[in-house]
Amino acid sequence: MTLLEEEALKLTELQTLEGHTDRVWGLAWNPATGADGVPAVLASCSGDKTVRIWQQRSPSSTSFDCKAVLEERHTRTVRSCAWSPSGKQLATASFDATTAIWEENGSEFECVSTLEGHENEVKSVSWNASGSLLATCSRDKCVWIWEVLPGNEFDCVSVLQGHTQDVKMVQWHPTVDVLFSCSYDNTIKVWAEDGDSDDWRCVQTLGESNSGHSSTVWALSFNGTGDKMVTCSDDLTIKVWGVDIASLQSGFVNASWRHLCTMSGYHDRTIFSVHWSREGIIATGAADDAIRLFGESEHHSVDGPSYKLLLKKEKAHAMDINSVQWSPVGNGLLASASDDGTIKIWKLESVP
Repeated sequence: MTLLEEEALKLTELQTLEGHTDRVWGLAWNPATGADGVPAVLASCSGDKTVRIWQQRSPSSTSFDCKAVLEERHTRTVRSCAWSPSGKQLATASFDATTAIWEENGSEFECVSTLEGHENEVKSVSWNASGSLLATCSRDKCVWIWEVLPGNEFDCVSVLQGHTQDVKMVQWHPTVDVLFSCSYDNTIKVWAEDGDSDDWRCVQTLGESNSGHSSTVWALSFNGTGDKMVTCSDDLTIKVWGVDIASLQSGFVNASWRHLCTMSGYHDRTIFSVHWSREGIIATGAADDAIRLFGESEHHSVDGPSYKLLLKKEKAHAMDINSVQWSPVGNGLLASASDDGTIKIWKLESVP
């Protein structure tokens, strides 16, 4: 189903998930669920120091139930969560300066490892495509790269210092072991391993001088093929960047990302979250309590691709929206998380 043709779209709320007792910061769909007869599983993390695991009642159901609460491990806000590519482990990053690794054991989840090293709040965690590396970032301005070893051991292989302020998010490229981080210092940094020294280094900084953001960059996301990246910011804009993917995949990790276009005027308060679906639809969530959906326009300008607003959902939540996440299996499900303490499950459909 292509949703990018000139057709009307509707975003229908399927369910509001309640249970967290404080704001909900982050969401992660389990990539091993939601297809082939396996009910979808979603993790959420909150200021209430817990992580909740929600499961679809059946593969065709529009209802989700809370099947587990991960608690008594973190002592402060859990800011971010991410499933390993196999869906077997969940990493949770907390303001208590630790990252916990959880595994499902029967009907329970148990913490099998705790990663320590950051000086203060851990803001984000991300697995690479093969599940062999984990990245974390913190208010301490550092990005750590951990090697995943047998027996639930995690070895820090590099501490990346380059940001001058709080690092808000880390995200691995979907096909190549190149890491991206975005920060309160208004920049996005691209990190890659130096083939000679095996150490990691910053290969590019996307800042205001190269058409970048003029305020905090809160989040970034890649399209399905990994040749484009979208970023969102406190400057109320959404920016799309492009790279020569053939060059990047051939091992040239220094391949330059360039600014393709900027979308502005769609949110009037900070854009906290952006996520690109497998079908090519960009979702944004912001402090104006609204969700916006964008798609690539068929009418490209001379400068490159342009994007158009496909749908706007005002008052999607009662308060700030901190996270929007598309289901990875292309079933049109979108989850959103808010300061109002709830998670909402939405379904994107075309109107006949």
